[in-house]
Amino acid sequence: MSNLIIAILAYIIDKIFGEFTSKKHPVVYIGDMILFFEKQFYKDSILRGSFLVLFVLSLVTLFSLSITLYLDFFAHFIEVIISAVIASMFIAHKMLRDSVIAIVTADDKHKEIAMLVSRDTEGMSESDIYKSAIETYAENLSDGVIAPIFYLLLFGLPGIVIYKAINTMDSMVGYRNEKYEKYGKVAAKLDDIANYIPSRITAVLIMLFARKRQIWSFYKDGAKHDSPNAGHPITAMALAIDIKLGGDTSYFGKVKKKAHFGEGREEINARDVVKALEVL
Repeated sequence: MSNLIIAILAYIIDKIFGEFTSKKHPVVYIGDMILFFEKQFYKDSILRGSFLVLFVLSLVTLFSLSITLYLDFFAHFIEVIISAVIASMFIAHKMLRDSVIAIVTADDKHKEIAMLVSRDTEGMSESDIYKSAIETYAENLSDGVIAPIFYLLLFGLPGIVIYKAINTMDSMVGYRNEKYEKYGKVAAKLDDIANYIPSRITAVLIMLFARKRQIWSFYKDGAKHDSPNAGHPITAMALAIDIKLGGDTSYFGKVKKKAHFGEGREEINARDVVKALEVL
């Protein structure tokens, strides 16, 4: 019951206040650990990447368990409040929504979308920009909101912190390129495992909030994505607002063939972005 209360309060705190910008964010400290290990011990091998994962998760687990044990000395009410404040730092719903809204309202939409996605943005049409914003929003609803809350509910404060450590490692080293192909493999696979259930919960929630009868209809197209997880919330969002997402996308000057997700129209406008934000 305490984890449920903490999760609700943490979500409300994030919804109202968003990121606490006056202090260095905890995720930045996790990133510092990853960079420290890379500078000292990097080698593009699966074994060295395994040591990275063990190093980061050991420190993060020790730190989060220490905080949890320390908070046990406080009155239960105070323990819950402090835990909720800390947990809210690992939920990113307000920041995600604000970033997507900024794309709709910005004069220079290419500049805004470039801050949100890794794909090439210079040649994007306005429809492409809005499509990218909706895809990013749907995918990050899982990584930034549902998954952290899921692990908070299951395992308390250590659960949400350890999840964000896994997710941060994947975002920093989980790339299939010359530098990280082997070094980042364990981190990437662990992130896939950690997001397997939350990504599907996210897709189901999107379908439920959009009042779609065929709740599992996202699965057919969602399974076509290169990622075992990302395609499901993206497809669910496409079905929820009757548009088609995905399609060939340019990364670092090279066009990558990608599946389509959803069955609606391909021309996407600002109103579609607003509708996506209204779903969940």
